[in-house]
Amino acid sequence: MSGAPALVAASHGTSHPDGQRAVAALVRAVAAKVAGSAVAVTVREAFVDVQRPDVPQTLGGLDAGVDAIVVPLLLSAGYHVRVDLAREARDARETGDRRVTIADALGPDPRIARLLARRLAEARLASDDMVVLAAAGSTDANAIDNCRVAAEQLAQVLDRPVSVGFVSAAFPRLADAVNEARRRAGEGRVVLATYLLAPGYFAELAGSAGADLVAQPLLRADDAVPSELVEVILDRYSAACNADVSTPSQTASDAVTTW
Repeated sequence: MSGAPALVAASHGTSHPDGQRAVAALVRAVAAKVAGSAVAVTVREAFVDVQRPDVPQTLGGLDAGVDAIVVPLLLSAGYHVRVDLAREARDARETGDRRVTIADALGPDPRIARLLARRLAEARLASDDMVVLAAAGSTDANAIDNCRVAAEQLAQVLDRPVSVGFVSAAFPRLADAVNEARRRAGEGRVVLATYLLAPGYFAELAGSAGADLVAQPLLRADDAVPSELVEVILDRYSAACNADVSTPSQTASDAVTTW
């Protein structure tokens, strides 16, 4: 190590084998990308739920005195980012000797919008199809706003309207958004842009929401890791490294929280 903070890639976690493999491949791709950099960066995997190690375990396994930047492998800055991870970072700082920073979530980001468009093209999106962004959902208003921005970014890439539906916890529910899009589709189909990181339970629920066509999630277990996601993760890490944050905060407008 040469003083660079460790990069802790914290995903939600899943019991789905394909999802586990896809996310693990993403973390390996990030580690491979930084391996050739001038400054050595330790990359570690952690999970918010379902899988282990969790974030406190991962932070506790770092060498003493090594600072850490937790990059949420989540597509919006909702409850997990602003409450769960923030609390775990604060606890780690109070009980240890390291500075812990929570970086921004991965989305929304124009590069992810372009990746979504590529997934739709792979699914053979037609010119008269209606597109619905299928998002996980959250009780956090900030996360919902993030998803609406993601839909706007995708609409700009596709040059057509994109509505939003949520698998859980928010409205409109995905099935309702699909029904509304079908009402407006005329002779066209309703196609889902799957705004989920990897295969798993929510992706399966999206697939049963009644759309005519469902694009693959951002990550696929049978495919190479998209370079866009690696770039976004490293950009979030770099931004947190460069951020000048001197006091802790948990407000919805914060992009980076440090303890």
